[in-house]
Amino acid sequence: MLSSSNTIRIADFGCSVGPNTFIAMQHVVQALKDKLLQVTNSTNNIPEFQIFFNDHVINDFNTLFRSLPIDRSYYAFGVPGTFHGRLFPSRSIHFAHSSCAIHWLSKIPKELLDEKSPAWNRGSIHYIGTSNVEVVNAYVAQFEKDMEMLLNARAEEIVEGGMMVLVTPFASYTRLMNFFGSSLMDLVNEGTLDESLVDSFNLPMYFPSPEDMTKVVEKNGCFSIERMELTYPKSKLVEEADAKTLMINLRAVLEGLIINHFGSKIAEEACARTILKSEEISTWMKANYEKSCQLFVALKRK
Repeated sequence: MLSSSNTIRIADFGCSVGPNTFIAMQHVVQALKDKLLQVTNSTNNIPEFQIFFNDHVINDFNTLFRSLPIDRSYYAFGVPGTFHGRLFPSRSIHFAHSSCAIHWLSKIPKELLDEKSPAWNRGSIHYIGTSNVEVVNAYVAQFEKDMEMLLNARAEEIVEGGMMVLVTPFASYTRLMNFFGSSLMDLVNEGTLDESLVDSFNLPMYFPSPEDMTKVVEKNGCFSIERMELTYPKSKLVEEADAKTLMINLRAVLEGLIINHFGSKIAEEACARTILKSEEISTWMKANYEKSCQLFVALKRK
């Protein structure tokens, strides 16, 4: 990969504002250095590293760069824009990384916005848990379109033999959002919230299975699957986290969408009511915390 340059260029797609992106990038840089040392047995030929931090144009890049590690061993750059399209020159990236980002769809499937459509998602805010197969199909179709765009863009940008690692939440852990949806429906049943507002609200996320990823990668044809597995990262989540902590995390991710659709008053009330479901959430967590909740995919540019 270094035949034409002594610089390794790494891209992190969906970087947000840190610190997770810095931790991940430091691990990537160190792993590449270790690999190079194994191959060359010399520290004289270690290349320089450029890291490109990418996210939407509305991302707070000022906060990101103010918190850059002082002792970093790479040159940092910001690249605003959606990762569903081209962001870099052809054959310029050696290693691409994305964690907890590709499950975000580029848009809500259009079928979910039409009240007369079979995919009108009545009484629910997501496809998880729905019995309407049309809703699920609409989400799957949008995910496949988005991944095709993402893979085509990266295929142009990543050098031959370059790698792309994707880490994304898996559906078995995402039912937490259904607790929030049930709180919204509680408000509907009490007459506080118009049901049509809930019916027209759908989270723009799809959590791919290994089968989903295999299908889109093989259809694209530009990458080989080097490794794919479902994992559950060990943590102290069950012992330490309560419903309030989980809702704070969920709210941080979804707050903008919720307020834009329902307004701040309803968003606040729905979050408060979900926190009151702490016993139910705790029971669910204990039953599911060791189930696979993360999909890891390592791809190689052919």
